[in-house]
Formats: sequence, structure tokens, C-alpha cells
Amino acid sequence: MATKLKEFATTLVAVVEPETSARVVAQLMRRHHIGALVVVDALDKNKPVGIVTDRDLVLELMAEGLDPAVFTAGDIMSVDLVTASPEMDAMDAVQLMRKYRLRRLVITDTDGHLAGIVTLEDVLALMTRELADFAVDLGSARDRETRARATETL
Repeated sequence: MATKLKEFATTLVAVVEPETSARVVAQLMRRHHIGALVVVDALDKNKPVGIVTDRDLVLELMAEGLDPAVFTAGDIMSVDLVTASPEMDAMDAVQLMRKYRLRRLVITDTDGHLAGIVTLEDVLALMTRELADFAVDLGSARDRETRARATETL
């Protein structure tokens, strides 16, 4: 599988600024049916500075009984952002996700600007398609061999 991230990653990324309240973060996740928002610099809206996930909301706020209206995305986001290039091979991305135990990779261009996001689900869908195509190819080869043998015996 030699597929680059730019070929299947999501390029329309939901973002918030660090000062966005955690309540609004949760509402945006619900509205858009997503589990994470990329946090961008307040002045440079194309520069990712972190990511906030549904898990961050649960572990940092809900489990502690804290008020999501008081805390912000900047308070609970992961700042050790692991990023990938749009040119990165999907299997290299899998290794990166595995190494850092991530479900999502933020994709940035050579200038460090937000270019997309790829999720574990995206990668699994790609691998499923690749395996299905492989199974079809194997079946076609088997059918071709069967037809060839049938003509040999005639």
C-alpha cells in the first residue's frame, strides 16, 4: 500500500482557538459528529498549536467535576502535537500513530500550516479497501488459472 496521506485524509478540519470554552468545544464535537478539534493560534488561524479530544474533555473536566464553561480548549488541549506531512505514506503514518499511541494525526504543510487530519478510522477504511481489492485480484487469478487448465484438457 503506497498511498499518501493527501490522497485520503480529511482536508476540511474543525478548529477552535485556545480561548474557546470547553463547553463550546463539546458542542462543536457533537454538532459535527467528531471526536477532536484542532486548536489553532489565535492570530494565525492556519497554525495548529494543539488538539483537544473528547477524551480530554472527559478525563480533564468531567471526571474531575469541573465546569466546562470556565475552562478553555487551551487549558485541556494536548500541546505535544504530533504532525505528519501530506506526502507521508499511509503505513508510515500508522507507525507514527502506533509509536505515540494516537488515534489522529494532524497534517501540516512545509510551512507548518494546517493541511488536514487523518484518523485511525480513515487508515482502517483504506486498509479494508486495499485488502478487498487484493482478495478480488486473487479470485480473478484463480479463475484465470481454472479457465486455462480447462482449455488445456480439451
